[in-house]
Amino acid sequence: MPTGTDRPAPRRVRLDPDGPVLVEGPVEVELPDGTTVSSDRFMVALCACRRSRRYPFCDTSHRRKPRRRPPAPS
Repeated sequence: MPTGTDRPAPRRVRLDPDGPVLVEGPVEVELPDGTTVSSDRFMVALCACRRSRRYPFCDTSHRRKPRRRPPAPS
């Protein structure tokens, strides 16, 4: 998607408080140990709860045991 400049168009990232981080793909993810994993899908779900057996990609493990949310500020 050209933006009229030499810069690439920004990727859209959607944060879901009860689920994964959704990123318009394709993506390449750099892990803390320096290795990279990639996905050519048009939308990629990245695990935010670290319960996924396919980490860093989401496998919906977050649905089995809901995370506790911090109390809302008064």
